[in-house]
Amino acid sequence: MRKMLAAVSRVLSGASQKPASRVLVASRNFANDATFEIKKCDLHRLEEGPPVTTVLTREDGLKYYRMMQTVRRMELKADQLYKQKIIRGFCHLCDGQEACCVGLEAGINPTDHLITAYRAHGFTFTRGLSVREILAELTELVCSAHVYVLPFPGRKGGCAKGKGGSMHMYAKNFYGGNGIVGAQVPLGAGIALACKYNGKDEVCLTLYGDGAANQGQIFEAYNMAALWKLPCIFICENNRYGMGTSVERAAASTDYYKRGDFIPGLRVDGMDILCVREATRFAAAYCRSGKGPILMELQTYRYHGHSMSDPGVSYRTREEIQEVRSKSDPIMLLKDRMVNSNLASVEELKEIDVEVRKEIEDAAQFATADPEPPLEELGYHIYSSDPPFEVRGANQWIKFKSVS
Repeated sequence: MRKMLAAVSRVLSGASQKPASRVLVASRNFANDATFEIKKCDLHRLEEGPPVTTVLTREDGLKYYRMMQTVRRMELKADQLYKQKIIRGFCHLCDGQEACCVGLEAGINPTDHLITAYRAHGFTFTRGLSVREILAELTELVCSAHVYVLPFPGRKGGCAKGKGGSMHMYAKNFYGGNGIVGAQVPLGAGIALACKYNGKDEVCLTLYGDGAANQGQIFEAYNMAALWKLPCIFICENNRYGMGTSVERAAASTDYYKRGDFIPGLRVDGMDILCVREATRFAAAYCRSGKGPILMELQTYRYHGHSMSDPGVSYRTREEIQEVRSKSDPIMLLKDRMVNSNLASVEELKEIDVEVRKEIEDAAQFATADPEPPLEELGYHIYSSDPPFEVRGANQWIKFKSVS
């Protein structure tokens, strides 16, 4: 009898060591999918727009939630490392805008293309790179004696091998990360031209901010794309402030989705990942059909300032930021939908939060311990495929070898 009781006790003890939330999640029957109403897009030169209802599967919901939480936590970790002077120089964070990068990726194929400006960390992650590679590209190895300036902005394990930093990250079918305001837009039109020239059923997402939307080169790119019917989705991420200037003070017309004039456009709730996903699917299908370019305006909001040198509260109030956080936060909106529709439980989502935090901490430890690239690699990767050749350094006596 004692042996039997002891055996039962051991079984119960083993079961009690499992997290209660995991036992609860395993025993609960969740819905496989749910249908949601989403905000209707404002249209320009379009008779019909994206649907106003959409289906979210449990699998996709959990994936989107994890991705958005990862981007949020990664950006908050970058903020912390910047304040510790482990990250230096230009650093533009995208927390608050997670529905844009995750929703856009959900609406296209991995073989499609994307180019953006300098607020690029989230897109770098959604295009397939790891948090380790991103944080390693951000972290700078600082000489404690401050005797010399190191030639690399990042570490050897970074996605650009330590040579790009915050604004210049790249992945397959992802072309940065560009530091010159608006300059990526004509490049995006060029990528779309390559898609059409090569006869591939691919599109290019070309992103820019409301601060860049008044530049002449953007309208030149509109014109060429429309003339040649290029499969280009021009996307204005309107986070309401170009640096410290509100859109109302910077633009005579804030209807950015109409700026293409002869190009159809749609204005999208950029804080709702499902709205962004459906609008992107609609726009991609429009381009693939051979009709030419289309313009999307994503109405979104950044919680941080323009960059880490901007506290973000000299041109807007703390109350404004808090109101957006409490009413329109993209992660909160998705979480509430999933929990209220029995697609997930609060406990399950909390588990994801814990796992994401651990992943970010591990990545930060890797990034801060990773070595600087050796000086001889300074000339590497100038071309994607080319025989080795010499590159002149700061003077004619310094030579670096370039290897693809």
